[in-house]
Amino acid sequence: MTSLSWAVPATGQEEARRKRDERRRRAARRSRWKDSVEAALWLVGVGSLAFMLSSGTVDVTSLSGFLVTMGRITGIVASTMIMGQLILIARMPVVERVVGHDRAARLHGQLGRMGFLVMLAHIVTLVLGYALPTQTGIWDQTWQLIVAYGGPMFLAWAGFAVLTIVVVTSLALVRSRWRYENWHAVHIFSYIAVGLAIPHQFTDGETFMAMDFAWWYWLTLWTVAVGGLIAYRVVRPLVRYFRHRISVAAIDTLADGSTVITLTGRDLLRMRPEAGQFFLFRFLQKDLWGEAHPYSLSRAPLDRWMRITVKPLGDHSARMNELKIGTTVMVEGPLGVFTEKTRTGDHLVLAGSGIGITPILAFLETADIDPGRCTVIARASSIEQAPHLDEVIAIAEQRGARVHVLTGPRGDGWSPAENPVRIAELVPDIADADVYACGPTAWVESLFADAEASGLSQKHLHAEEFSW
Repeated sequence: MTSLSWAVPATGQEEARRKRDERRRRAARRSRWKDSVEAALWLVGVGSLAFMLSSGTVDVTSLSGFLVTMGRITGIVASTMIMGQLILIARMPVVERVVGHDRAARLHGQLGRMGFLVMLAHIVTLVLGYALPTQTGIWDQTWQLIVAYGGPMFLAWAGFAVLTIVVVTSLALVRSRWRYENWHAVHIFSYIAVGLAIPHQFTDGETFMAMDFAWWYWLTLWTVAVGGLIAYRVVRPLVRYFRHRISVAAIDTLADGSTVITLTGRDLLRMRPEAGQFFLFRFLQKDLWGEAHPYSLSRAPLDRWMRITVKPLGDHSARMNELKIGTTVMVEGPLGVFTEKTRTGDHLVLAGSGIGITPILAFLETADIDPGRCTVIARASSIEQAPHLDEVIAIAEQRGARVHVLTGPRGDGWSPAENPVRIAELVPDIADADVYACGPTAWVESLFADAEASGLSQKHLHAEEFSW
């Protein structure tokens, strides 16, 4: 374990108090916005069910009527979940700033799994409800729903079949055996499945056919969800491509095998990137243009310059050293809330493992640091395997931050096996700190468990993880 530190004087108590109060006000505003977004999603579903109940088409006087009613309820709930999924993954600025990309992606996945089960319940209850009074049998009734109700219903069944394939390939057992690129290619079909399922809600949904206002309400919601996805996942990247003209300016290779990619463009700060955030980069070069991958900024961006550092951990990242100078780049972002805006404590702890040090380096460069109240932890198997360590040390010295470089094989926790250490030993005032950590999921979880054992609450723990 190598430890480097600098003793510097503390700032005045009045200035420290002012900054603390501002951070807490900012956190409170973000919490209110977060609650508002979540409440809006709940109100969408509640409003839709309210329209159904007031439409006069609800029948619970018989078993078949009850099953059909439950089928309609589960259909509305499943559709609301799908809308929520689209909004969460559309990368709308308000969602990105309030929820954060990592959490939005996790919620997107959870809603997808739950929504599929609710959708399955929707199909089963409707088939049973329609089959009971006709006595035609389940399979015959299923066939009738597929072919006899017209094109929109047939498309909905086709969409469900496509979605089933997507869900199966997203299961952890299957996903763990797939390359990211293969999984992502199949996952794209989920949007096709949604598109196929939407029309039947307007042509066969009794709630929305019975009430004009409900029909327009439902159309507005789908327009926001689908329109937001198209606007921020398709239109905005194209606009930024032509506006900013980002291209590869230089390529370099570090001792640990990481590729340093310097990018240049026009008016890059108009995208409002912040140190600690990442972009989805699509390099428009043969055999690379079809995939967009997330890479964190490894230095604070400038108006005509930004930099990323990529560790060869997968097929796409391993080919970054093949990029040609002048290759144009399409970007989505900036993404993530791994920024100072989520900070509330006085002491700043920045911890990175391996390539996870890159957003830490950018963060360190621009963070609001009170001298002597910032600690940087760089974790690597060896000094050679710690990318940009020289820059970390140089910037930390300029900014009055303490640096702890922990090297060696990992033990049961997050620190080296031969020299285990607790985070409270490196940060004496850990109880008054915010910990930002980036690295492999298991390492981050171990570090956070140590921080919580030292008295920190989860709201003071901020992660940027390498997982998919």
